[in-house]
Amino acid sequence: MTSATNTSVSYREKVWPPISWWIVAAALSAMTAGMVYPVWATGAVIVPIVIFAAVVLWLRSASPTLLVTDQEFLAGPAHIERRFITGAEAMDPAESFLARGAQLDARAFLVIRPWVKTVVKVTIDDPQDPTPYWLVSSKQPARLAAALQQ
Repeated sequence: MTSATNTSVSYREKVWPPISWWIVAAALSAMTAGMVYPVWATGAVIVPIVIFAAVVLWLRSASPTLLVTDQEFLAGPAHIERRFITGAEAMDPAESFLARGAQLDARAFLVIRPWVKTVVKVTIDDPQDPTPYWLVSSKQPARLAAALQQ
């Protein structure tokens, strides 16, 4: 996962959807039984299971892992060396709303999820990269920001 084998992890978070999303996915998948039953009785069991499995895989793939080591920061599939990080600011829900909307810089890199109301703004200073900052959803923004500032 990291490029160096002797790195220590100072923060790890998996940004899973809340339980309500899983319940809705199960309920919507189950509703397909009513649509399929008149055409194919056996399919009324099979189709909801297949649809729910597909939704579970999709939600799992949409749930990034945040990882801070002494050398790099990984947010889902993206990573950046810590030496390019010049700051990290944990935002409350109101600040996060503005940061994701009216105050968003179009050059920013986003790893945001709709089920998380708070973000961390990670300021980047890399002469080779025009990205001014990363905006990363986190359920524990203060802990993530603290780990990035160590």
